[in-house]
Amino acid sequence: MTKQLILILGGIRSGKSSFAQETASSGDSVLFVATAEPLDPEMETRIRAHQQSRPDHWDTLEEPTELADAIAPILHNYDTVLLDCLTLWVSNLLHSTLDMRTNRRDIPSDVDALLQVYRASDASWIVVSNEVGLGLVATSELGRIFTDELGRVNRLIAAEADIVYFMTAGLPLKVKG
Repeated sequence: MTKQLILILGGIRSGKSSFAQETASSGDSVLFVATAEPLDPEMETRIRAHQQSRPDHWDTLEEPTELADAIAPILHNYDTVLLDCLTLWVSNLLHSTLDMRTNRRDIPSDVDALLQVYRASDASWIVVSNEVGLGLVATSELGRIFTDELGRVNRLIAAEADIVYFMTAGLPLKVKG
């Protein structure tokens, strides 16, 4: 696979992760970057299902917040990185601060650091994220902060991406590239 940045957006259970794994399967050496944390039994079950769906020869890096710092030192070992997903990463970053309303982390700077790691590598990256801009406006302040931040992150990654897909009902629609 020629180096490229691919963003896969869609709603919950739209087939994003399956399509991302199918896309990454053309890589010779794949690093799967997982941002989910098993904070409750249901999430533990989801994580196990995701783990079982991946090929055994892929390596997994579990990192909920510090993606650029965690990926950079090992990236030279891989020709493909599958990052699943930005949605949980943004949620983790927001929850890593004591007061999300007044003392938030500079998430666009985190995105820039991640993109710098991508630019400095020879690897193709496949990045998964939820599109949250199609539904109702969140009813809570925290929900609105989250959707605003994730929307910004998705736009920053999409602007740099060579290819962007939007998934619906398991079907990929190419919207860029």
